[in-house]
Amino acid sequence: MPSRKPVSVATEPPQSTFTITELAAEFDITPRAIRFYEEAGLLEPGRKGRNRVYSQRDRTRLKLTLRGKRLGLSLQEIKQLVDMYDSQASAAPQLRAFLTILAQHRQQLEQQRDDIEVTLAEIRQHEKRCRSLLNGT
Repeated sequence: MPSRKPVSVATEPPQSTFTITELAAEFDITPRAIRFYEEAGLLEPGRKGRNRVYSQRDRTRLKLTLRGKRLGLSLQEIKQLVDMYDSQASAAPQLRAFLTILAQHRQQLEQQRDDIEVTLAEIRQHEKRCRSLLNGT
């Protein structure tokens, strides 16, 4: 009895271009947000007639942009990092820049936390004083 060769299942090649609707659905954002990132210089889609056509590079840049936004980075910081991602052969300069930006962002958040703690302490003090006045003491 002849042996059977396994049938190979053809895998789809990675999609090379995307529409604005496809990217918006994939990343759960609006087409307007994608156009905003485009205006900020983070994405550079091509055109097919009147339609925007986004490359794999644009998709990666969008993914990095959204990651940066989740971290609370400004668009300027994100653009700096994403541009470095595109241009550097070595990841070391990008990683050093990212560490610097993260350290600055962490310091800013820690200062905000300290400011919030001071404000909360003042609120507690006012609440205590109001309760004292209400109770006649």
